[in-house]
Amino acid sequence: MESLAFIQWCLDHLNYWTITLLMAIESSFIPFPSEIVVPPAAYKAAAGELNIYLVVLFATLGANIGALVNYYLAMWIGRPLIYKFASSRIGHMCLIDEASVMKAEKFFDDNGRISTFVGRLVPAVRQLISIPAGLARMKLSTFLLYTTLGAGLWNIILAVIGYYLESVVPQDQLMSKVAEYSKELSWGFIALGILVLGVLIYKGVKKP
Repeated sequence: MESLAFIQWCLDHLNYWTITLLMAIESSFIPFPSEIVVPPAAYKAAAGELNIYLVVLFATLGANIGALVNYYLAMWIGRPLIYKFASSRIGHMCLIDEASVMKAEKFFDDNGRISTFVGRLVPAVRQLISIPAGLARMKLSTFLLYTTLGAGLWNIILAVIGYYLESVVPQDQLMSKVAEYSKELSWGFIALGILVLGVLIYKGVKKP
């Protein structure tokens, strides 16, 4: 309850630092919707209280910080555990061995860029896509580049919605309108994610 009260306090006092902090939390292993952070901040920017470009910048910075938390946790803790499991008798009973894990890592090496970019746009995947990147030891500069591009695009979309709504709806109706727009966007990005996944799988099957 104390953590929820803290988040609510940050939302009630939105500034560049609380935007960064909340987006870092949203992008790490304690996810909550970025839709409750960026659109209200952009709404305040449209009213002249904040700068819209800095809202997007600090939101994307926060998303990168949270993504790095998951990336390093997966690299330092998750990867050794997965390889230990793959080498165990139970792992072999599940038809998992080191070779299959290495093959999965190779797949992410080959397709991790597009997966990371698109994953940042897909609900429920947004926070998790950093984990396979860390497990596969994706190059940090590449990971940050595509995380920034994907998170930045998503934050720009949310900021445009919030900025636009300031001129058409009162503040007490903001979140309901944001939920309406973001739901439609989410379905579109889910379809995009499925399409990209299908293409990657098809390419993998075609390879000898």
